[in-house]
Amino acid sequence: MINSKVITLKKPGEFVEDPLTELLRIGARQLIADAVEAELQDLLQHYAELRNEKGHMQVVRNGYLPEREILTGLGP
Repeated sequence: MINSKVITLKKPGEFVEDPLTELLRIGARQLIADAVEAELQDLLQHYAELRNEKGHMQVVRNGYLPEREILTGLGP
């Protein structure tokens, strides 16, 4: 009988989905979205007075891109 002290680590794709991990993932996603939104609003306010020769705003929000999936240490 061999007593090995080597522990195999799981790869990011092998994490078992549990409620806590899902809660953390959702919370992190919302936190990042809120931070990006706040930064964008600050940028838009900073450049609100910047206009071209026709009077149009130079810095505007053009909408939203589709949601993309990123890979972290916790998985997708």
